Amino acid sequence: MPDAPPSFSPERIDTVFTRLAAANPAPETELAYRDPFTLLIAVVLSAQATDVSVNKATRTLFTVADTPQAMLSLGEDGVRDHIRTIGLFNTKARNVIRIAEALIRDHGGRVPSDRAALEALPGVGRKSANVVLNVAFGQPTIAVDTHIFRVCNRTGLAPAKTPAAVEARLDQSVPARWKQHAHHWLILHGRYICTARAPKCGSCAIADLCAWPDKPTGGPTGGPTGGPTGERRQDGDARPAARTGKGPVK
Repeated sequence: MPDAPPSFSPERIDTVFTRLAAANPAPETELAYRDPFTLLIAVVLSAQATDVSVNKATRTLFTVADTPQAMLSLGEDGVRDHIRTIGLFNTKARNVIRIAEALIRDHGGRVPSDRAALEALPGVGRKSANVVLNVAFGQPTIAVDTHIFRVCNRTGLAPAKTPAAVEARLDQSVPARWKQHAHHWLILHGRYICTARAPKCGSCAIADLCAWPDKPTGGPTGGPTGGPTGERRQDGDARPAARTGKGPVK
């Protein structure tokens, strides 16, 4: 793996997020959810799966079970039937039931809003906890997934060898006014513009700031930070009851 470009100066970092915010003032998660519990379940199901595949599964799952008690009543076999199209569905169905049990036993049926309690739940790691803390509870956490890891190393925004190290650099360097939405700006940028193959540098809002030595001089057109037409992974006909990132929920 080639050496990562040097990290950005504070001024350049601020400019990056100024531009991403101008292009997409209110970025949102592409997972459909109703409340903290359904968000938590959707996040757990999204490991090694696309958001669109999770939304298709949870559209029916959350119709019959959108609370911990209802999920327990549905049972592991019932959960498995709804999520069979998602990778690792056997393990995920088991974890969903264990999460429901833990929430009822230890948290009065409510999703906890602190990291330690979230990470103690089955199938919930630091990245998943960060997403829930940010989206459901409005905390300025930054979950580093494969897209953000790529963007930060390729551009020089926060180069590091592990997702945890990238997160630490972002937490230290991103100005406070940008932290709440930093995760979503970066993940959407990586998902639709700074893609793993054939990145759309010609459509990139921060191309002139990027330190990637191999960036092409042009590329296909598309949205500056979000998904180009027809490329969004969020289901266009998600259930009316589903939320897709309307800010913190209680």
